[in-house]
Amino acid sequence: MKAFVVIPTYNEKENVNPLTSAVLAEHADLQILFVDDNSPDGTGDLIDDLVANNNRVHVLHRSGKLGLGSAYRDGFRTALAMGADYVMEMDADFSHDPGTLPLFLSTIKDNDLVIGSRYLNGVSVVNWPIRRLILSYFASVYTRWVTGLQVRDCTSGFKCFRRSTIEAIDLSRVTSDGYSFQIEMNYLCMEKGFRIAEIPIIFIDRHSGSSKMSGSIVREAVLMVWKLRINTILLRLLGK
Repeated sequence: MKAFVVIPTYNEKENVNPLTSAVLAEHADLQILFVDDNSPDGTGDLIDDLVANNNRVHVLHRSGKLGLGSAYRDGFRTALAMGADYVMEMDADFSHDPGTLPLFLSTIKDNDLVIGSRYLNGVSVVNWPIRRLILSYFASVYTRWVTGLQVRDCTSGFKCFRRSTIEAIDLSRVTSDGYSFQIEMNYLCMEKGFRIAEIPIIFIDRHSGSSKMSGSIVREAVLMVWKLRINTILLRLLGK
């Protein structure tokens, strides 16, 4: 089994070394693919050192800050080209606990997509400002209402895909770049009838670095759900 953990990085030099050790310690079949957007703080150089000393660590260097969704699309393609059976995604800042990775690997055996949910058993978020928590929680409520997704945490970025799941989705047509990338991928999986499961996680606010959240990311997510829903309705009306 080859399971690749795709981790986008931008100015994460404090985290890449301890995160690498923590992820690889969880399961012998795990490999890491960092996708670095030419971090000005030297993150890419630190990752190169890791790659040189560990054949389970890989890196995709990109020319600049090109967006979260773009990083995942490029990372997914690269992981598949390297023979991945499962492709996982997680943040670089320890907000996602590497200790949960084995649970993803066991759950994906009977599913096509596994999502780490902050809202499966109440609210499992630590150290978030109340405004950010409310925004995230109601973003999922809003997304479910518009799209019909039966997922408690629609914007979670801690996930595991089967290879065949990603191969069935035309990544070139996945256009979103912010947190709406997670919504779009979930929705496309639902539309194709894939088995989607959620597992509980505890989300802990960043250890170090700075948040990538912005107003434009929020606006993109608000509009994306309607785009997805309207597109589905039009395709059904056209008999496609």
